[in-house]
Amino acid sequence: MNYIFFAQTDTGRVRQNNEDSVTFDDATQLAVLADGMGGYNAGEIASGMATAFIKSELSRWLSEAGEHASLRQLRRAIEVCVDNANRSIFNAAHGNPQYSGMGTTLVLAVFRGSRLLLGHIGDSRCYRLRGKQFLQISKDHSLLQEHLDAGLLTQQQAAGSPIKNLVTRALGVEDATVLELNEHQVEADDLYLICSDGLSDMVGDPALANILNNGSSLEEMAAELVRIANENGGRDNISILLAKASAAPVKRGLISRWLGK
Repeated sequence: MNYIFFAQTDTGRVRQNNEDSVTFDDATQLAVLADGMGGYNAGEIASGMATAFIKSELSRWLSEAGEHASLRQLRRAIEVCVDNANRSIFNAAHGNPQYSGMGTTLVLAVFRGSRLLLGHIGDSRCYRLRGKQFLQISKDHSLLQEHLDAGLLTQQQAAGSPIKNLVTRALGVEDATVLELNEHQVEADDLYLICSDGLSDMVGDPALANILNNGSSLEEMAAELVRIANENGGRDNISILLAKASAAPVKRGLISRWLGK
């Protein structure tokens, strides 16, 4: 299986700075997105630390381990890397009063042949488009999701809930965190959308699916997703990472580019 990646991030129409961070590594088929939180620009420090640390450390491990590492070893490497990133952010927050309380959500995807190892913390999401079926394959770590699971709210009530953005897990807020890590089977032509809540809060699932189904390039899809999110209010930073699976070899000229911050 071969993969093409594309990433884009936008400040939105309300925020003055961008606290999202998104990156990927073609060589190791690693993708990382983080949505920071905290005062005095601390959110962008936390998210930037998360993506930079994980890309550097995990891509190095993946390059050295090659195809010989077992799935169990890969899972352990991901968990250790995220734990180290968590401690780095936590220590930075406690070593600088300006960064006190900073943290970030995290979505981490490692594509390996026809397998995807998907880890996440918080309410940034991963969706999969397979044929015409559009599905959220991550589950929010949020107070709102807990209320939905308990039957205290309906989906319609949840749309306007004041607790919509209260996460129950974050990277760097405590000295230890829990990464939810799941394995998924990948099929040829699958399209994966990883995004911050600046997109998912502004654009409903049917509209997301329509845009991803339109057959345009990843760059055009990302631009349209950002446009619609801003058109609908752009109340938060908008970050998008797209990954397209293909059974055919990827031409060198089609390798995706890094755009945005």
